[in-house]
Amino acid sequence: MTNVDWLIKGPEISTCNCDWGCPCQFNSLPTHGNCRAGVAMRIDEGYFGDVRLDGLLWSAMFAWPQAIHEGNGEALVILDENANEAQQGALLSILSGESSVPGATMFSVFAATLTTMHDPVIAPIHFKVDHDEWTGHFEIPGYIDAHAAPITNPVSGESHRARVVLPEGFEYREAEFVSSRTTARGPVPLDWTDGHGHICMIHMTPSGPVG
Repeated sequence: MTNVDWLIKGPEISTCNCDWGCPCQFNSLPTHGNCRAGVAMRIDEGYFGDVRLDGLLWSAMFAWPQAIHEGNGEALVILDENANEAQQGALLSILSGESSVPGATMFSVFAATLTTMHDPVIAPIHFKVDHDEWTGHFEIPGYIDAHAAPITNPVSGESHRARVVLPEGFEYREAEFVSSRTTARGPVPLDWTDGHGHICMIHMTPSGPVG
């Protein structure tokens, strides 16, 4: 771990190929025996040492052949084209987990399960989230297109709201669980409809989520 202090705070949209609820959130095995995920975040407030990160976005695509904790995963990180060289380095240091207390953040936990890190990509990231309707969308042309919306009750057709609190979570403390539709091309292809998703506010430091 580096000794640089950092903080990122802002909305995150996470999507994965498991059924709604995502068994991983409850220490169970993935729905289909493997885990594939796409995630993006807008940093409304953030810094890495003296480097400000306000307003930047990042995204990542993941694939594990079995459960996450069994390892052999791969990842592709995409950084905001608006980030300068110092900001790119700061984001990579955070996202790689090398600047976290071991096991304290999702970045540190996931890094320990990866065997392949594809070269990072710099690209335009389109990100939108509505915390009133609990919908979200992020897109990186040529790489990923992900949508999130409330789960639909199969009987009434109305939105089925679900919120989960993880007091000791390494990603968030509270998240709205939703349904996701994601497609991605490139080194980490993704493709599903009606998969799990969650929308949350990330507030994280090297020691893990705050609050």
